[in-house]
Amino acid sequence: MEENRSELLPGTLDLLILSTLQSGPAHGYTIMDSIWSISGKLFRVEEGALYPALHRLQVKGLLEAEWGLSEANRKAKFYRLTAAGKKQLEKDRANWNRVAIGMKRVLRLTGA
Repeated sequence: MEENRSELLPGTLDLLILSTLQSGPAHGYTIMDSIWSISGKLFRVEEGALYPALHRLQVKGLLEAEWGLSEANRKAKFYRLTAAGKKQLEKDRANWNRVAIGMKRVLRLTGA
C-alpha cells in the first residue's frame, strides 16, 4: 500500500458514493476519480468494489441509473441519488460525524 493511501473502513464506501453523487449524476469512473481527488488521494476505490456497491445501492432504491455518453463520448451508466438516497446520506453523514467525534475524544484529540 502506498504511504499516502488509506484503507476504507467497512461500511464507508456507500457513504462516499452517496456523498459524491450529491453534486449530481455521474458514471463509475467519475465517481472513483472524485473520491480519489476529493480525499486528497487518500481513498482509491477499485472497480471490483465500486460496481458491486453501485448495484447494491440501486437494489436498495438509493440510486437510479440510466445510460448516456461520457465526456469521452463513450456509452456509460450514470447514477443519481433518489429521494431515499438523499435521506440515507443525511442519516449516514450524521452517524459518521458522531463516530468521528467519539473517536477524537477517545484518541484525546479534542481535549474533551
